[in-house]
Amino acid sequence: MKKVTIGLFGFGVVGEGIYQVLSEKQALNASIKKVVIKHPEKSRNAPAELFTTDADEVLHDDAIDLIVELIDDAEAAYTIVTNAMRNGKSVISANKKMIAEHHLELIQISRDHQVSFLYEAAVCGSVPIIRNLEEYFDNDLLISVEGIVNGSTNFILCKMLQEGEDYANALHHAQVSGFAESNPHLDVEGIDAAYKLSIIGLHAFGKQIDVGEILRKGITSLHPFDFQYAKEKDYVIKLIAKATVNEHGELDTLSVLPTFVSRSGIFGQTNNEYNGVVVGSVLADEQFFYGKGAGRFPTSSAVLSDISAYTYQYKYGYKKGLTPFRPNYDRTGRYYIACDKALAVDRALFDEIDEEFINHDRSYIIGKIRQKNLLLNGILNNPQISIISLN
Repeated sequence: MKKVTIGLFGFGVVGEGIYQVLSEKQALNASIKKVVIKHPEKSRNAPAELFTTDADEVLHDDAIDLIVELIDDAEAAYTIVTNAMRNGKSVISANKKMIAEHHLELIQISRDHQVSFLYEAAVCGSVPIIRNLEEYFDNDLLISVEGIVNGSTNFILCKMLQEGEDYANALHHAQVSGFAESNPHLDVEGIDAAYKLSIIGLHAFGKQIDVGEILRKGITSLHPFDFQYAKEKDYVIKLIAKATVNEHGELDTLSVLPTFVSRSGIFGQTNNEYNGVVVGSVLADEQFFYGKGAGRFPTSSAVLSDISAYTYQYKYGYKKGLTPFRPNYDRTGRYYIACDKALAVDRALFDEIDEEFINHDRSYIIGKIRQKNLLLNGILNNPQISIISLN
């Protein structure tokens, strides 16, 4: 195990937690030499001499061999990470947007400069999904990866279903509990989950995935009527990220959608800020990974795990390849689509209709729809229409 000297970017709740753990627990054999901050006037629980506003002071310090990047700004994070690796420093990052948008480029830079680039904390908080996909499932034939990968939306949905809170109150509850950002757009619109699914897809299937190719709808269009329907059918609503392969073993479907799941099933029992991911494979059938996905300590746990892995010179192998993904939107799925009676659900969307309902103010149709029809009609972006998968 090598002694690690760290340059840290960002000293929010996660950064401060990392600093405190490394200061108190010497077993990790790692220490922080310098922390780059944006606002030097803020009071912080660490010695003043630890901080700097000059990124170059850290990036060009030969004594620092590992950069831990924990900032919100994806563009700034990209500059930090690429400069660090080009200066021969390994990197740990929690910035899923930056990683998803520049994944192959960042991998190539890390290879060119023979450094580690680790990012477990960018995906599922404390759930070690990336390293398991890399190591345990490296030679298995995977057929699907699906799950709850955003703790913020899961917390909100639980409050709406279990406690009858409306969306605004549930969101506020998540924010004051530290599980949602002051600007929750990336979480509640499913964008954060799409970034994570893109990263997972590369490690699970060896495919470079453009986030824009993921079939996506968030939770902001959900209506109290939808939750009432779920209760009547003994369902719960979860935001599920899903990647599946076809009968030829080719990845062909990627989605992030509100989904009806059984109340007694594993996703139905994954509540509040917790994440749960099921990996399906030819040999091992299904395996379930579960843990906290939002909040200070789960992210800190994943970052510390990457620091520990780096002390043993760990690198991702990407053994399944790095090839472009070509989406197939011809696949048919079963969906519940609901809206106000005055708007009306377009029956032409459906290849088959299983169930219809209309009352004085709300209507829905359940049936089979080709994914391309969801895209072509623009209803995924319509805030007045609920779309919930039953797949």
